[in-house]
Amino acid sequence: MSGSSAETSIDEVADGVYRVHTPVPPGLLPGGFSFNQYLVVDAEPLLFHTGPRKLFPAVRRAVERVLPLERLRWVGVSHVEADECGALEPLLAAAPGARPLGSRVGALVSLGDLCDREPRGLADGERLSLGSREVTWLDAPHVPHGWDCGFLLDERTRTLLCGDLFTQPGAEHPPVVEADVLGPSEAFRRAMDYFAHAPHTRAVLERLAATAPTTLACMHGSAWRGDGAALLRGLADALGA
Repeated sequence: MSGSSAETSIDEVADGVYRVHTPVPPGLLPGGFSFNQYLVVDAEPLLFHTGPRKLFPAVRRAVERVLPLERLRWVGVSHVEADECGALEPLLAAAPGARPLGSRVGALVSLGDLCDREPRGLADGERLSLGSREVTWLDAPHVPHGWDCGFLLDERTRTLLCGDLFTQPGAEHPPVVEADVLGPSEAFRRAMDYFAHAPHTRAVLERLAATAPTTLACMHGSAWRGDGAALLRGLADALGA
């Protein structure tokens, strides 16, 4: 999983929002898999997800095709897990002006201990200015998993940085698609269910749907473009069934 600059790609999936994509072939993970990070470019650039620690050199090379890594000011984490923050330490070392960013719960119970640099814990609904655009933090505890879980909405492009939602199996995925991702992601979930199935899951998904995203920036697979509200409600129906 060390990756290479040839294997890790970076593509713009919305205005100023870039997917960093590393495919992992079936020889390393059964069926193949992929890891994505999302770079939001502005006066204070933000990277959402770090990727696993062993992928850091490849992720760094990909990001630096768009901007120098030391320009980063925020490193966002949906929840504490290796593919979310495994490379947080080397990334912060390479970006001395950056701060970790997550939910208030995540900052309190994990990020404050994992990082020497003080994390920024965002409250539910809190907005953060990156310069010409704002992102809004949305708490999503246990959806799909993690007490500290939450997501970011880029207000300008209506892009929801939605972490592990709509995880798609396989290694190679185009940067952004408009085809069905719910079917493949549900097939993957049935084989290896990673959802906590909390009693408030439908309410959380409905609240995300109410933001009316038009791009869903998934951490595994392609980003998706279309009626994000309908897709999120479709996910709620599938989980309820």
